[in-house]
Amino acid sequence: MLLVAVAAVRVSSRSGLPSLLIYLGIGVAIGQDGIGVSFNDVGLTQVIGYAALVVILAEGGLGTKWHEIKPALPSAAVLSTLGVALSVGITAAAAHYLAGMEWRQALIIGAVVSSTDAAAVFSVLRNVPLPSRLTGVLEAESGFNDAPVVILVVAFSTAGPIDSWYMLVGKIALELAIGAAVGLAVGFLGAYAMRHVALPASGLYPIAVMAIATAAYAGGALLHGSGFLAVYLAALILGNAKLPHAPATRGFAEGLGWIAQIGMFVLLGLLVTPHELGDDILPALVVGLVLTVVARPVSVFLTTAPFRTPWQEKVLLSWAGLRGAVPIVLATIPMVAGVNDSRTIFNIVFVLVIVYTLVQGPTLPWLARRLKLGETEPEDLGIESAPLERLRGHLLSVAVPEGSKMHGVEVGELRLPAGAAVTLVVRDGKSFVPGPTTVLRRGDELLVVATDPVRDAAEKRLRAVGEGGKLAGWLGTAGTLKGK
Repeated sequence: MLLVAVAAVRVSSRSGLPSLLIYLGIGVAIGQDGIGVSFNDVGLTQVIGYAALVVILAEGGLGTKWHEIKPALPSAAVLSTLGVALSVGITAAAAHYLAGMEWRQALIIGAVVSSTDAAAVFSVLRNVPLPSRLTGVLEAESGFNDAPVVILVVAFSTAGPIDSWYMLVGKIALELAIGAAVGLAVGFLGAYAMRHVALPASGLYPIAVMAIATAAYAGGALLHGSGFLAVYLAALILGNAKLPHAPATRGFAEGLGWIAQIGMFVLLGLLVTPHELGDDILPALVVGLVLTVVARPVSVFLTTAPFRTPWQEKVLLSWAGLRGAVPIVLATIPMVAGVNDSRTIFNIVFVLVIVYTLVQGPTLPWLARRLKLGETEPEDLGIESAPLERLRGHLLSVAVPEGSKMHGVEVGELRLPAGAAVTLVVRDGKSFVPGPTTVLRRGDELLVVATDPVRDAAEKRLRAVGEGGKLAGWLGTAGTLKGK
């Protein structure tokens, strides 16, 4: 299954379709209407789905750059709270008045499909570089909006009357506050520990980081807060804390994220019985159409109005509201709670996600190019740090990417601070000790030794040269990345 799923990623990348469709298709193909594997354990699916979402959110937080997401935090926060509320209301009204559903079921569907999925969005945008302010909004929104949506779905699925709106708002605010506090605390404490404890093997660092992120989810959930927000914030802090072996950690988290997506989507595909979907196709198309062309654009344009967002970015944000893992997993909550017509809700959500991902996924890169939002920004240097505990220093591994202005710079022109030096250059598979006049080239890998007091200054200078070349200091490039 893993080999087939990995091979399918190649197909999805060529076609522009999110890989989730391939994985769901694999699950359906081996299910009851395919090979014949019978699976209907909704409770197990929900547990595995939640666990997979924790890993996916952790991987997303570790890969998010703080300098890109920081300017987008206000608009993303409003979009993931007030925007979600608007989307839920409009979509629920469509499900009630156009699809003939009762209000409780309509509200559940509205809440379930109002959460965007980062994995689905960026799987189709991987070949379309966007401005950092736009990717920041998309990443932050997808990381934040899971929390309020989960709270709403659970509230609407509980037996008895639904709480009044102000009770729901208060509950959401409290759980978000607890989740944020736990996530920030675990993230900062974990980053401090990881930077001051030298583990005996480099392979332990990625495991420890993922364990810390998972502990944030557990802590938030035990304190009746939002575990999803906690794990995302903790991973965001860890991913931007300049931890030892950071690139290896991100690679490990990315691999776990792929495994989580594969397992979750295949399991969700198994849970679906295609021959039962016939009566639910039309309601799914109607609700999805309102969600896509009315609810999502209204929520984007209204919530981003105070931030003077260009209309081109608003249009892309409106169309980039892809649904993926989160809505289908959340659709299992009313099934576990025993809500009337919960199987219908699950089928509608499943069809909606499939159909509108097929529509939006392939057209999203085209829309970005038509709106002239496919800007290319300088690629960051890949710097990996390994602690040298006894020497009270660090060994920095620096990769010079294509397009870097470090190309053509002599080692002496790097002007590294005292206490830092380039000790080795690897070029075309061969290594040598450079001299002050050695000219660096694209594709080179440098080993830089830096003592503790000057490590940050050395990294800052290397990034500055990568952006501005040998005259970076004179040109005002201080080593912060664009948008920071």
